[in-house]
Amino acid sequence: MATTGRRPAGRRMQARVMAAANVPMRALLGLPIATPAGGRLMLAFIVGRKTGRIYRQPLSYVRDDAGNLLTPGGGAWKRNLISGTPVRLRIRGRDHLARPEVVRDQQTVDALLDVMARANPMAGRFVGVPRDQDGRLDQQRLGQAIEHGFAVVRWHLDGGEPGRT
Repeated sequence: MATTGRRPAGRRMQARVMAAANVPMRALLGLPIATPAGGRLMLAFIVGRKTGRIYRQPLSYVRDDAGNLLTPGGGAWKRNLISGTPVRLRIRGRDHLARPEVVRDQQTVDALLDVMARANPMAGRFVGVPRDQDGRLDQQRLGQAIEHGFAVVRWHLDGGEPGRT
C-alpha cells in the first residue's frame, strides 16, 4: 500500500481545530493581565525567517526542574526558530525573552515528553504518540513523528522565571 505523504485525517482535523481556536486565544493571551488560560498557555512572538513578519503563536508549556519551559513542537511555527536567538513570550500577561532550543534527539524528546506528561496529562493528547502497556511512549511511532518534523522546544528564559504566583 503506497503512502500519499499526507497527514492522517485525525491530524488534519486537529490542525483545523487548533487554527480556529488560536484566533481567540491570541487575543486572550495577548492581554497585559494574567488570565486563567495563562497557567498552561503562552503567546510566542515569532519572526518569520523569510518574511520578517511577526507571528503570534499560542503555545502550551510546562516548566521543567531547571526552570525552562517545554513546548511540544508539532507545527510549522518552529521552523522560524533559530537556536539561541531570543523570542518574546507573553506569559501570564508579562513579556519575557527566551532562547529556544529545538530538541529532535529521540531519547531526549522521550524524556522531555515524560516531564511534560507528568506536569500536564493533557499534553500527551496533542503529541499523538501512543503509550505501551507499561506507560512508555511507542518508540517506533515517536521516531516516525520526529522524522516527520515533531520536536520539543526547550525555552531558556532570560532574566528569571515568569508566572510564579
